[in-house]
Amino acid sequence: MNTRPVDIIALTLIIVGALNWGLIGFFQFDLVAAIFGGMDTAGSRIIYALVGLASLYGLTFFNRIRNEV
Repeated sequence: MNTRPVDIIALTLIIVGALNWGLIGFFQFDLVAAIFGGMDTAGSRIIYALVGLASLYGLTFFNRIRNEV
């Protein structure tokens, strides 16, 4: 698989989002909100939006993997 920098950034954001959801599920602790001062701050909303966009982009990985097999 030809890895591009945007792929690495997307996967990193997807992992950050998954870890944050794990913390929320297991410990009721939102790390992004804790770092940026709440869920409604601009910083938190930007991170949440970037994670969401990265996950949509990550869906394209399945198609690329399927085409390589």
